[in-house]
Amino acid sequence: MATNSLQELYVEQLQDLYNAEQQIIKALPKMIEAAQSEELRNALNEHLEVTKTQAGRIETIFEELGEKAEGEKCKGMEGILKEGGELVKDAGDGVRDAAIIAAAQRVEHYEMAGYGTARTYATLLGFDEAANSLEETLEEEKEADQTLSGLAEELNVEALEAGGNGAGEKAGQGTSRNERGKKSTTRSKRAA
Repeated sequence: MATNSLQELYVEQLQDLYNAEQQIIKALPKMIEAAQSEELRNALNEHLEVTKTQAGRIETIFEELGEKAEGEKCKGMEGILKEGGELVKDAGDGVRDAAIIAAAQRVEHYEMAGYGTARTYATLLGFDEAANSLEETLEEEKEADQTLSGLAEELNVEALEAGGNGAGEKAGQGTSRNERGKKSTTRSKRAA
């Protein structure tokens, strides 16, 4: 079926996001179970609850539009989740949390793109309440991404140490965890 108006495209984007959220709601418990870090498990559990709220917001938008939330399967999210699931499954204990974060951040970035687009369409179409709801969700996705980035700073270093064969160690430049953390922080500050 051809999409002939911005409103039709908007509805399709919302359906895509709604299906993506449903897929995430099913996938997050597996990631939570696989996570070794209590901090990571807690962050993923918290985001699972936020995701359920986000799906509810989309349902409300559909009610206001008089449209159905159900549409075609979000193939983009399906692919991201499948790839992420394989990455986590194949990851050894020492790097599993780093793999979970990598997979989860791909999910967050896909969602940020989708919610930003849908919010812009809502604004252009004059659906101000919907635009505000979509903006709220977009901000939550950005916050989740920042939380994952913060966890990655520690857990990725642990993954490096667990592997015992990082590039620095191969070259005889291995450093302690605290020294690596300081270097990471310094690099982050310089990049900012």
